[in-house]
Formats: sequence, structure tokens, C-alpha cells
Amino acid sequence: MKFLSSARVIGSAILILFIFSSSTKAYRPVIDLGTLGGNSSGARSINNSGQIVGRADNSSGNGHACLFDPTGKGNNKDLGTLGGDLSEAVFINNNGQIVGRAETSSGNWSACLFDPTGGGANINLGIGTAYSINDNGQIVGGAGACLFDSTGGGANKYLGTLGGNRSYALSINNSDQIVGWADNSSGNWRACFFDPTGSGNNIDFGTLGGNCSDAWSINNSGQIVGDAQNNASDYRACLFDPTGNGANIDLGTLGGDGSAAFSINNNGQIVGYAFDSSGFIRPCLFDHTGQGNNIDLNTLIDPFSGWRLVETHSINDNGWIVGSGINPDGYTPAYLLIPEPASAVIIALGGVFLPLRRRQRK
Repeated sequence: MKFLSSARVIGSAILILFIFSSSTKAYRPVIDLGTLGGNSSGARSINNSGQIVGRADNSSGNGHACLFDPTGKGNNKDLGTLGGDLSEAVFINNNGQIVGRAETSSGNWSACLFDPTGGGANINLGIGTAYSINDNGQIVGGAGACLFDSTGGGANKYLGTLGGNRSYALSINNSDQIVGWADNSSGNWRACFFDPTGSGNNIDFGTLGGNCSDAWSINNSGQIVGDAQNNASDYRACLFDPTGNGANIDLGTLGGDGSAAFSINNNGQIVGYAFDSSGFIRPCLFDHTGQGNNIDLNTLIDPFSGWRLVETHSINDNGWIVGSGINPDGYTPAYLLIPEPASAVIIALGGVFLPLRRRQRK
């Protein structure tokens, strides 16, 4: 594990002060990703090519899985359903493969591998939601943590629990490491490392002193983020100890009680949400050291833009961030944030005084 030298951290701090004193914001103007003809949308995932997926309302008010035009010019692609009215794209890998969930003609939700052309050749993967697909095309999700048969042939592999009844697989990296949550024998849901063979050798990542936790994202270095209860039963964004030995890091908040981390990229940058001291939820760029130097993303955009960022769900390896917010017209569309070139060093650090860290795989 390597940390930046003290001199480099101090130098970064000086650069940060210079940039902010010159009134330069860390991100370019917010890109409004629009909808499919309705009033609202939300972006859930962005890959390293800048392809973005999520959900967008159509003119009938139905939310459909959407491949967004990252330029904001509105050339969004409706990915359709499985014969029903609704769908949602949850993840896109670096090969442009898209997974999520969709309604069937009978009104049931099923995990779905979407046709990225929007031609409607979507594949029903079975009951549940597909939450993640790695660059090898392996798909995980639930209900009941599952490694899906990507052909739709139904040869899905159940990954088990931690002794309880429920589980969800939420993220898979390119080394086929799978994380999510599973009930233990006491009925508490715990962040979990799933045995990909389905043999049940699952690992409980523990908590921050409370009863429950969730693992939402794992990067290719095996770094895992999510949220966990502390001794006060507050959920806090968490960087989990991948060994399961409990050396988990509380990533803190923005002055409030709760937070959650939804995405970690391969540079160790972490995004999610956190409560501020007034009890409002803010999109957050987390300090992965746990020292609390977290940043409300709203402070890094033009304060006169009229935008209020509400949610952030994903960050790619270029530091591009997607989520949903309230635009100057009062609508709630998906957004894209792209770092300013002059501020790339700040974003690369993951926030103020945030040294880069890579956990080496053993």
C-alpha cells in the first residue's frame, strides 16, 4: 500500500488553495442529460468511454431503460422493456453491455440484458434485477444473490447467504470477485463477499459496530465500498476490509449522521451521498482515508448555474460522475460532471488532502 509523500500532499493543498482562490470550479458546466420525452430521469452507471445508462421517463410518463447522449443534445436511446411498461438500466461495462431490470408482458420484473442498439432484442435473465456486468460479460444480481446465465437459458447459479434467507449480489469486478449483502443467521443483512462457485464459502465483511451493512461496489483492485451501521445504529459510508477481519473504515459524512458509498473507480475515488449538518442529503466525493475531508459536489460546480445536484451513483476512471439533480427549470434530469483539466489533480486525489491508495491483491 503506497501513500503520497507529505511534500506532495502539501503541494496538492497549495494547488487546491490556488485554484479555489482564483474562483475556478473543479468541474465543467453541468451537462443535462435530458429524458425520453418526460420530465425526469436518473443516471446509474458510466463506463470509461463515457457511455451512460439509467432510467428516463417517456412522453407517457413511464420510466424506461435509457442510453444517454453524453453531449446533452438529447439523442437518448430508449432500450425498451420485456413486453411491459417499465424498465431500468443499472450498469454498463466497458464493452457497452447493459444490464438492469424490465417488466414482462405479465407485469413481473425480471433481470435483463438490454440490446444496446435499442432494437428491442432484450434478454430475460430470470426473476430479479441484474446489478452489474464485468468486462468478461459475467452478470450478477438478485433476488437471491445470483450469477446469471447471460444467454437467458436459465442456468443461473445461486450464491447463497451468510446463514439467513436473503441475499443480493450488487457488483462484480474483472477478477470475478462478487460483493453485495446477505442475511446472517440472526436475520441481519451484512456486506458479503460471495463465493463465485456457489459452494457457500461466503465472507461476512462486518460492520462499523452496528448490526447491518451493504457492499455496493468493488473495483479491479479489490477495494470495496458500501455502508455499515455504527454503534449508534447510523449508516455510514464504509471502505471494507476485504479480508473480513473487520478493519473497516468509516468514511464519515458532511456533518450529519448518515452516508453511503455507491461507487469506487479503479483510482480509488469514491462517490455516494452524505447528510449535512442541516439534515439534507448531498452528493458526496469521499475522503477514502476516513479523515473526513469529504466534499459536497455542489461546492465544485458553478454556484450561479441554477443546478442543485441531489444524487450521485457512479464515477468512471476519468473522474466523470453521473447522477440526478434539479436543473434551473425545476425538473429532475440525469446529469454528467466532467472535471476541468486544470482541476484534474484535485479530482485525481479524490478530494482535499486525499492521497491515492491502491490495495495490492494478495
